[in-house]
Amino acid sequence: MKELLRTTDPTIIAFATALLEGEGIAVFPLDVHMSILDGSIGVLPRRLMVADRDFFMARAVLRDNGVGE
Repeated sequence: MKELLRTTDPTIIAFATALLEGEGIAVFPLDVHMSILDGSIGVLPRRLMVADRDFFMARAVLRDNGVGE
């Protein structure tokens, strides 16, 4: 698995997940429940992971849609 995206904005994670799943790329979000540690203020970034074989295509999908620039 490779880290594709890291952000504190949950809307970007949701948007990127929808884009990638629409292209048939499996995604795995990490650090989703870390808000317990930061008191729900959103200072800890969340990560979006993809399989190594899907990394190149996933980067292209996000780049083409203006995510993670």
